[in-house]
Amino acid sequence: MTVRPIRIHGDPVLHEPARIVTDFNADLRTLVTDMFDTMDAAPGVGLAAPQVGVGLRLFVYSYGDQNDTPWRGVVVNPTLLMIPAPAGVPDDDDESEGCLSFPGERFPLRRSEHVIVTGVDAEERPVRIEADGWRARILQHEYDHLDGTIYIDRLDSAFDRVLMRIIRKRGWGVSGNAWNPMDERLEG
Repeated sequence: MTVRPIRIHGDPVLHEPARIVTDFNADLRTLVTDMFDTMDAAPGVGLAAPQVGVGLRLFVYSYGDQNDTPWRGVVVNPTLLMIPAPAGVPDDDDESEGCLSFPGERFPLRRSEHVIVTGVDAEERPVRIEADGWRARILQHEYDHLDGTIYIDRLDSAFDRVLMRIIRKRGWGVSGNAWNPMDERLEG
């Protein structure tokens, strides 16, 4: 089991578009395995390669509860199709999300209720996921990471002062900050 440090807001790899995956080899499969281990240790419901410092277009996801069939996989070089999110103010309870790269915080964000993601898996087999609700939110969140967008970049400007206070207080917003899910220690 290899758990990688998770990069925190401000690290350049989180704020630039990731590169298309062209090499489907043992290194890619190791990265995917490490990403699952890291996501599970965090714990999280999704993790994009840039969050572990690798600027490639892939993410892993995992979600399920007592009433759900486990939902787990990897998407490499994804495309995202979605119905636009409805207008309005997001609900603080039902539409709040967090991010492993902005740990310990949650903010309301309106997302599309339905998405389709296509791509391939680590063996280059086609993947097509049609998702609604929370699963659609997970896929949109991880896809954003591949374009250099963290969910806080999408928040209403009313949160700007709160976000800046958090970033300043925790010393985030600079290169090199990460945390290790195995010991929850901030590195950098």
